[in-house]
Amino acid sequence: MSELRDLYQQVILDHYRRPRNFRIPPQPTQQAVGHNPLCGDRVTVYLQLDGDTIRDIAFQGSGCAISMASASMMTENLKGKTVAEAQALFQRFHELVTSDQAVQGPDLGKLAVLAGVREFPVRVKCATLAWHTLRAALSGSGDTVTTE
Repeated sequence: MSELRDLYQQVILDHYRRPRNFRIPPQPTQQAVGHNPLCGDRVTVYLQLDGDTIRDIAFQGSGCAISMASASMMTENLKGKTVAEAQALFQRFHELVTSDQAVQGPDLGKLAVLAGVREFPVRVKCATLAWHTLRAALSGSGDTVTTE
């Protein structure tokens, strides 16, 4: 079990140290800002939609390893997906980190490494910040998302 925990920690640290899609896309069509006032995590999610498809997704921000790794893995998973697929993955991920009854399926990929945060309720907010910000960007509301 400790080998698996070590592997999970390695994946999280890799995405934290070398985040994927950490940039501003050339012409984002939608974006939103998220903030976790409890710990200071901040993230901006940028989308480039082509009809109903996420052609590009990126983020910028600063925060703890869990929030930055979650944002990085989120962008890897959602590029090329439809808005409906993104909403469905949001639901699956949210269940993964908040419910003891969550089912880890192959569609979650590396995101499954974040399942352990459900044991630490304060860390759930870190893991879900980018995801809630994604939903705001998809809705086009432009509101700042907060985890409080």
